[in-house]
Amino acid sequence: MSRATYTHKFVKAFPERLEEGILYVSVEFATAAHRCFCGCGSEVYTRLSPTDWSMKFDGQNVSINPSVGNWSFACQSHYILANGRVRWADKWSRERIDLGRAIDRERKEWQFGSVTQSPPETKEKPPGPVWFGRLVNWLSGK
Repeated sequence: MSRATYTHKFVKAFPERLEEGILYVSVEFATAAHRCFCGCGSEVYTRLSPTDWSMKFDGQNVSINPSVGNWSFACQSHYILANGRVRWADKWSRERIDLGRAIDRERKEWQFGSVTQSPPETKEKPPGPVWFGRLVNWLSGK
């Protein structure tokens, strides 16, 4: 049974068994965890970092950005966690999942300075991440 809402708990460490409908947030370990909101029971861990997910706490609710795509699970559920509500998102094709993973890899390479496309005469990063152009082409159907 899929969920429409969730609550949150700030924790130092995650419990042995995650309870349904609760988004656990460990600031110390920069990670959030929950049972998949589709009801399949899978445990979902989201790393909070500049290249993965970010968390917003408005004093009452926790939101996670971007969406959570459980592509490695049988359910392949996809949702957005915003202000205590689960907003269900579209299912992605295998091609779109692969592209998203490639974009994530490039974003991490860019963030952590392992981009190899820099001109040999400088040590500067290129003017923009390659993944952005690929995303624009993919969205426009090229």
